[in-house]
Amino acid sequence: MKIIEYEDKYLEDVRDLLTELEEYIVSIDKDELDHVHPEYHEKMALVDLDEVNKNNGKCYLAIKNDKAIGLIMGTIPSYDEYDYLDYKCPKRGIITELIITSKTRSNGIGQALTNKIEEYFKSNDCEYVLVDVFAYNENAINFYNKKGYHPRMYTDIKKL
Repeated sequence: MKIIEYEDKYLEDVRDLLTELEEYIVSIDKDELDHVHPEYHEKMALVDLDEVNKNNGKCYLAIKNDKAIGLIMGTIPSYDEYDYLDYKCPKRGIITELIITSKTRSNGIGQALTNKIEEYFKSNDCEYVLVDVFAYNENAINFYNKKGYHPRMYTDIKKL
C-alpha cells in the first residue's frame, strides 16, 4: 500500500469510496435524515475536490494494486471578518472526509492517511486540526479519540 496525492485517474474510486461512506452513514442514522441522492455518486466527489482546491487543501489516497482503498481530504480555509469578533482564529486544517473501504479497515490505513494530512497541515503552519464526526459513528469517534482528538462543540437535534 502506498499513499499518493489525488490523481484524476482515481476519480471513479473516489466516487465509490464516498458513496460507501454515505451509505454507511445512512445505515446508522437514527434520525433517518441522511440519504444517498441519485446524483450523489456522480457529483459529490467533484464538489469535495473543488472545495479542496479552493481552500488550500489536499486529497490523499491509499493505493493498493492500482486501486484507491482509502482517502482523506482536508482544507485550510480562511476566516471571515466576523470570526475575529469572538474567536482567536488560530490557523487550522479541517479534515473533511476520511474513508477506508470496509474490506481493508483496521489495517492502519486510516492512521497513515490521518498522519499524512496532519503533516500537510503542520507544513502549512496550522495550529489545530478540526474534524466533524457524525454522532452515531462510534467507530470514527473512537478512532479520532485514540489519535488525541476531543470534542469541542456538540450539535443537538430535536424532532418537532
